[in-house]
Amino acid sequence: MRFNVAETLEGLAAELENGQASSVGLVERAFQRIEAFDSRLNSFVALDRASALTAAKESDERRSRGHAHSRLDGIPISVKDNLHVAGFATTWGSRALKDHHRAKDELPVARLRRAGMIIVGKTNVPEFTLEGYTRNDLFGVTRNPWNPDLTPGGSSGGAAASVAAGFVPAAIGTDGGGSIRRPASHTGLVGYKPSIGRWPRADGLPAILTDFETVGSLARTIEDTLLLDAILRGPDPRDWRSAYAPAPAWPAKARRILYVPRFGLAPVDPEVASQVEAFARSLSSMGHDVREGEVFFDLEVAARIWRVVSRAGVAWLIGENRAYENLAGASARAMAEDGRTVSGADYLGALEAVSGLRRLVGELFEGADLVLTPTVAALPWAADKPYPDRIDGKPAGPRDHAIFTGWVNIAGVPALNIPIGASRSGLPIGAHLVAAFGADDQLLAFAREISAAAPPPRLPQLETIP
Repeated sequence: MRFNVAETLEGLAAELENGQASSVGLVERAFQRIEAFDSRLNSFVALDRASALTAAKESDERRSRGHAHSRLDGIPISVKDNLHVAGFATTWGSRALKDHHRAKDELPVARLRRAGMIIVGKTNVPEFTLEGYTRNDLFGVTRNPWNPDLTPGGSSGGAAASVAAGFVPAAIGTDGGGSIRRPASHTGLVGYKPSIGRWPRADGLPAILTDFETVGSLARTIEDTLLLDAILRGPDPRDWRSAYAPAPAWPAKARRILYVPRFGLAPVDPEVASQVEAFARSLSSMGHDVREGEVFFDLEVAARIWRVVSRAGVAWLIGENRAYENLAGASARAMAEDGRTVSGADYLGALEAVSGLRRLVGELFEGADLVLTPTVAALPWAADKPYPDRIDGKPAGPRDHAIFTGWVNIAGVPALNIPIGASRSGLPIGAHLVAAFGADDQLLAFAREISAAAPPPRLPQLETIP
């Protein structure tokens, strides 16, 4: 079976609008693809064909009467398995939650449904969504459609694989330290992490990463990202963070771009570094003011913030329900054990450091419109390994591959991965663009502008997977 996997939300919306496609047909095709290929990738952990087809028939009926809820009414989408979807379990990748059901959709999911989008299933995550690859004891390992021996990254690895494989044209996931942007880089997708509050949240899982984690999207194009943003943005009284004022428009057409090719002495794969450097030169050739600089915050402070907040969050989660500890995997138990050594003073100190970093980043963006870095320091590694232990021939620790993304979550600012090229072996490579808090519209518009001349999305041919 051969599929054209390069379908976009924009293209499918046009086909639905002009009668060239039906929602039922799109949903049937999605399930055919999943059945044909997902046993090799393990992107989905739960599917509901009957409910999806029922929703698709209702969408087709609405559209026939001229009452479509949105341009995306009737288009399939996947949802990461740490977001509540009525009718599905939310396992969070843990055996402790394998039977955890909620009758109410989390707010972003509810907005997708109100727009008429069809949720076909939920995608795999590492336990408690705290690792940079996608594996858990409940559902196993998720693999990269570009090379199933390799990881799509994490923690939105199942979401990224579901889109890159052409099962669905887009997915929503979460990003607490780069969990959308890095998988997007590893699979050749656009991955968007909004400013805190732009996509409000309510009725979800405990916020063990405080406000570092946002809901975001994985899609094939910036145009598709904008379509999802139009549905999911906007204030909600249950999330006070969604009432912020957007940043003012950028005054000049030429952007001031701070290009930071590496953070301190941390290693970067030379193919990644070369591709991002070439991208920086291309932006300069377009007339943008690109200047190279050094890392602008204390890496040790950022690492300490991440360790204190994430480990204390897992310790609290497991402490609230001791049954979790008996069923949680080894990595989550180790995180909880570490978290129990964190004192209240440590946590308060970390929150004070968060405030300091947010001030620093705010000041940075007074003199720059964008920051450009690699999205990931490494190419995809073995699917069942938590992280690459060597990068550019140098020893690497658990967060070295992720060094470019976590500061964005601490700062609360918006960021994008955009595909820019491929390695010699054909693996996707992405660039990381970051803007000031509330400057999401400007960031997305810039990405749209520079992507206008880009070739169509380059996606894997699943028929070649052994």
